Amino acid sequence: MTYSEEPVNGKDDAEGLLDEVLEESVEDAPDLGAFEMTPEPEYTEILDNVHEDGNLTDSVVVPSVETLDDDIIEYVPPVEVKEEGTTIPPKEAKEAPQSPPAPKKSHKWQYIALFTALLLIIGGSFAVIYLSFGGEIYTSDNKVAVIYVQGVMLTGNLPSGFGYATSEDVCNSLREAAADEGVKAIVLRVNSGGGSPAAAEEIITEIENVQAQGIPVVVSMGDVAASAAYHISAPADLILANPSTITGSIGVIGVYTNRSEYYDNEGIDFYISKSGEFKDMGGDWRGLTSEEKEYADTVVLKVYDLFITSVAEHRNMTKSEVKDIADGRVYIAVEAKEIGLIDDFGNLYDAIDAAAELGGIEGEPSVYYINRPSLSSILFGSEETFSTDSVEQLVSYYKESPVGTIVE
Repeated sequence: MTYSEEPVNGKDDAEGLLDEVLEESVEDAPDLGAFEMTPEPEYTEILDNVHEDGNLTDSVVVPSVETLDDDIIEYVPPVEVKEEGTTIPPKEAKEAPQSPPAPKKSHKWQYIALFTALLLIIGGSFAVIYLSFGGEIYTSDNKVAVIYVQGVMLTGNLPSGFGYATSEDVCNSLREAAADEGVKAIVLRVNSGGGSPAAAEEIITEIENVQAQGIPVVVSMGDVAASAAYHISAPADLILANPSTITGSIGVIGVYTNRSEYYDNEGIDFYISKSGEFKDMGGDWRGLTSEEKEYADTVVLKVYDLFITSVAEHRNMTKSEVKDIADGRVYIAVEAKEIGLIDDFGNLYDAIDAAAELGGIEGEPSVYYINRPSLSSILFGSEETFSTDSVEQLVSYYKESPVGTIVE
């Protein structure tokens, strides 16, 4: 092996190699037209230094530019001035702060109100059912039925609570009580000044039918139980009243109206075609004749005789004894007890207890109110179909009878 005698100059070789690399890179570079590739000043300076020193390095390190903290200027964004003189960042000024989302509306109270309404409806329904059974929602074998006789007594059918005690309503109540096997006794709560003798007789018939079935009847008098009201009280097995209750008034009255003078003044004339002398007796277009007055007295006395006979039979008195006190006068209960028209003093609850004892009920009786005006009768009964005017029209047949009115 032979070696070249020429000295090896590493610097010249490095420079030649670098020139070749640069020359080849220029030849291989694409034509960029008007664009001129110019190295960055810092890189050019570094390469020049490499050429001057004649030393090649495997890599060229570009020193990083370090910035001192003292040289950093804090960036303060521009601010915007409000009218009030306060400052807010521009971002906040441009974008209004978003309010937090509204909380979801709660339906809690609506649910509570609905639940309360349902409870009231259910409770009201149970109350109606409870009252419709007279205060008892279970079957009892020890019941005392209470039946009200309140207001003017007359025949017909009107629900209680309108100031009239109709024979049909009272009789239906008596029949209902008698049909109930659990009813051992009945209390008639009487508060009436009297009325039609025929209505009294219908009620007495049903009272006697009830007693025939072995069910005792006790009368409890309220403020007043006079005339026809006393007539229906007399058949009871026991009569209780408050010391100042007004009772008695045993008697009969016939009422005939004469409006002939009014008709004459108004120019109203009547032509009466009749089949008999007494057929238009009691018509208000004229007064009674002497014969008619005598006949009217006879009718009243006959009804009166029926009245005192009934009282005498049911109160264990003679007709003569009844006549002595039956001149139409009223008595307070203190006097009525002395003359034998009532048995003892007591209120409604005393009468219920006495009825329970007569009926053989041991312990506390179950009270069954049959025809007492109540919420159930107003809601489900026929009372809601009546008004004061309609009731007056229904009873006008009695008050404005063309043949007069007989009242006990």
